[in-house]
Amino acid sequence: MQQKILKKLHTQFLGKKLIILDEIDSTQRYVKEKANELPNGTVVVAKNQTAGKGTKGRVWYAEKDKNLTFSLLLKPNCALKNIENLTVMIAEIIVDMIKEMYGYDLTIKHPNDIILNNKKMGGILTESIISRERVKQIIVGIGLDINQDKFDDDLESIATSLKKEYGKEFDKYEILINFLNKFEKKYISILE
Repeated sequence: MQQKILKKLHTQFLGKKLIILDEIDSTQRYVKEKANELPNGTVVVAKNQTAGKGTKGRVWYAEKDKNLTFSLLLKPNCALKNIENLTVMIAEIIVDMIKEMYGYDLTIKHPNDIILNNKKMGGILTESIISRERVKQIIVGIGLDINQDKFDDDLESIATSLKKEYGKEFDKYEILINFLNKFEKKYISILE
C-alpha cells in the first residue's frame, strides 16, 4: 500500500516519509512523541486507531480499517500569522476535494468539523509548538469517516460516513493521496 501511495504523490516533501501503522491509540500522540526525530512532512496513517483525539479532549471513534485517520508533521519555522487559518484551510480543501472527486456537497462547522447531510463526517485537530513567536512544529490530525457503516448508539444520530450516506465503498487511500497533493500546494503558498 505504501508504494501505491508514494507512486501517486506529486509532493515535494509531504508524505515522502510515510508511516502506515496497523494499530495505534492515536497518530497525533505518536507524531507528537517522535516529532523531533521525524522529518518535515511526515505522514502517519493508522489502519486501526483505538483512541484518536478529537477537540476538547474528546475521543475520535473509528471502525477498524474503514476510515482515514492520520496525522502530519509540519516544521514551518514561520510567523504565527502565516498559519492562523490553517485548520479552516484544511477543512476547505477536504470539502472542495470531495466535491471534485465524487460530486458530493460537504460543509464546514467552523473551524474544524466536516459535515455531510447535517452529521459529522470528519474532524481536524491542529496543535502547534511556538518559540519566540515562530511556529516550529504543527501536528495536524485528520479523521474522516469513509467506509464505516455502524456507529455506536450515542453517535448514530450525529455521525456519518461517505459509505453510510451513499451506499458504496470508497478508496480511502485515493482520498489521502488527493488531499496530500492539494494541501502541500496551498500550504507552501501560505508560507511564502
